[in-house]
Amino acid sequence: MNKVTAIIALVFLVIMGLLFVLRLIIKRKNKNNISATIDYLTTEKNMIISDSLITELGKASKLVNNKKIEKQVSDWKKRFEDIEKIDMPKLTDELIEAENLSVNKDIDGAYIALQKCEKDIFLVEAKATSLLNEIRDLTESEERNREAVTKLKSIYREIIFKYNKNKNDYQNVSNRIELQFENIDKLFSAFETSVQNKEYEELSKIVKVLDDMINNISIVIDEAPTIVMMATMVLPKKMSDIKSVSTKMTKDGYNLEYLNIDYNIEETNKKIEEIMDRLNVLNLQDSIFDLKTLIDYYEGLYSDFDAEKRGKKNFERGIINVDERLRKTTSIVKNLYLEIGNIKDTYDLSDDEVKIVDEINNELNEVKESFKAINDRTLIKVMPYSRLSNECEMVAVNLSKVEDKLETTLKNLGSLKEDEARARDQLYEIKNIINNSKYKIKDYDLPLIPSKFYIELKEAYDAVKEINKEIDKKPISIKTLNLRVDTARDLALKLYQTASSTTKTAAMAEMAIVYGNRYRSSNKDVEKGLIEGTKAFENGDYTKSLELVLGAINIVEPGIQKKLLNMMES
Repeated sequence: MNKVTAIIALVFLVIMGLLFVLRLIIKRKNKNNISATIDYLTTEKNMIISDSLITELGKASKLVNNKKIEKQVSDWKKRFEDIEKIDMPKLTDELIEAENLSVNKDIDGAYIALQKCEKDIFLVEAKATSLLNEIRDLTESEERNREAVTKLKSIYREIIFKYNKNKNDYQNVSNRIELQFENIDKLFSAFETSVQNKEYEELSKIVKVLDDMINNISIVIDEAPTIVMMATMVLPKKMSDIKSVSTKMTKDGYNLEYLNIDYNIEETNKKIEEIMDRLNVLNLQDSIFDLKTLIDYYEGLYSDFDAEKRGKKNFERGIINVDERLRKTTSIVKNLYLEIGNIKDTYDLSDDEVKIVDEINNELNEVKESFKAINDRTLIKVMPYSRLSNECEMVAVNLSKVEDKLETTLKNLGSLKEDEARARDQLYEIKNIINNSKYKIKDYDLPLIPSKFYIELKEAYDAVKEINKEIDKKPISIKTLNLRVDTARDLALKLYQTASSTTKTAAMAEMAIVYGNRYRSSNKDVEKGLIEGTKAFENGDYTKSLELVLGAINIVEPGIQKKLLNMMES
C-alpha cells in the first residue's frame, strides 16, 4: 500500500514539474514575440521620416518665388514639425510602455499596447506619405509636365501634318481650325513662360487645357471632312434626286403626300445648317450620327418609291381580276335565284338550305361596296397605291370566301339531281340483281326451292317499291331516297348471295351422292348415310344433305370434301 502511494506521489510530482517547465517555455516564447514585435515597430517608426521627405521639403523651400508657394511650403514645414516633434515622440513612448509591460510580465497588457502602437504608426506613416506626395507635386512639377507637354507636341505635329495634307477637305472650317491651332501654340508658349517664371502651380492647369484642346482638335481633323462631305455634297445630291423622282411619279399619277417629302427636305436643310454652325465652333457632338440618320432616311425613300410602283402594278392587276370575278359571281348568283324556285319544288329543301343563297348575295353586295370605294379613291387620287393594293387584296380575299361558299352551295344543289339520277341507275341495277338471283335458282332446276329465298325475294321487291314511291314524290327527299336505295341494294345482294350459296351447296350435295353410290353396296353405313342424304336433298335441305353424304363417304375415303371441291372448280 505504501509502495502504491509512493508511485502516485512520484507521478504527481513529475506532472507538476512538466507543467512548470511548459509554463516557463510559453512565457519565454511570448516575451520573445513581444520583443520581436517591438523591434519591427521600432524600425517602421524610424522609417516614417525618410530621407526623401527631408530632401523634397528642402527642394520645395528653394522653389518659393511667390506668396502662394511660400504659404504652401510653410504649411508643409509645420506638418513636418508636427510629425517630427509630436507624433514621433508619442510613438517612442508607446513602444517603451509596451516594453516595460513585457518586462513586468504583463503579457496581455503588452500585446494591447503594441496593437495601439501599430495602429498609430500606420496613421503617422500615412500622414508622412501624403505630405511627401503633395511636396513632390511641386518639386517634380516641371519634369512631369515637361514630359506630358513633349508627348502632346508630338501628337500636335501629327495633327497639323494630317490637316495640311488634306486641307481642301475642310473648306470653310479651315479658318476656325487654324485659329484653334494658334490658340494651342499660345498655350505651348505660356507653358514655357511659366517654367521660366517658376510658376509651377500653373503648369498642370496649362497641360490639362492643352490636352483637352488637342484631343478636341484631333477629333475635328478626323471627322470634319466626313461631316463637310455629307452635309454639302451627299445629302444635297440625295435630296435633289429624291425631289426629282417624287415630282415625276406625282405627274404619273402616284400619290406621295403621305411621305411628306417637301417638309422633310426643308427640315433637313435646317438640320444641315445647324450642324455646319456647330462645326464652325468645332462642336461635332452627334453630327455624324445625325447626318447618317438623314442619309438612311433618304435611302429608305427609294424603297418607298419601289413599293409604290409595285403597288400600282399589283393594284391594276388586282382591279381587273376582282372586276371579272365579281361579274362572273354576280351572274351565277342571279341564275341561281332564277332556278332556286324549281329546285325547291323538285326537292325537299329546308329553309336554311334556301337561306344560304340570300346570305351569299348579301356578302357579295358587301364586296361590291368595298370594291366601289376603292375605285372611288383611285379616281380622286387621295391614297397611295401601296395601300390601295393592300385594300384590293383584302377585297379579293373576301370575294374568295363568297366564291367558296357559292361553289359549295352549287355542289350541294347539283348533287340533288345527281343523287336522283344515281338512284334511278341503281334501281335498274337492283332489279337486275333480283332477276339474276331468280334465274340462278331456276337454271339449276332444284327439286325444291327453300322458303328463305322466297322471303328474301319479297323483301327485295318491297324495297324496290319504296324506291319507286320516293322517286314519284314531289318534292323528292334525297336523303330518304338514298336511304331507300341503300336498303334495297343490300336486300338484293343478300338475295343473290342466298341463291348462289343454295345452288352451290345443292350442286355439291348432288355430286357427293353420285360419287358415294360406288360405295353403297360395299358398306352398309355408307349406304345408310347416302339414303338419308338423298332424302334431305329431295326435301330441299341441301346443307344437311351435303353434311350427311360427306360424313358417310368419309368413312371409306377420308378427305372427300377437299376432293369434291377440286372436282367442282375444275
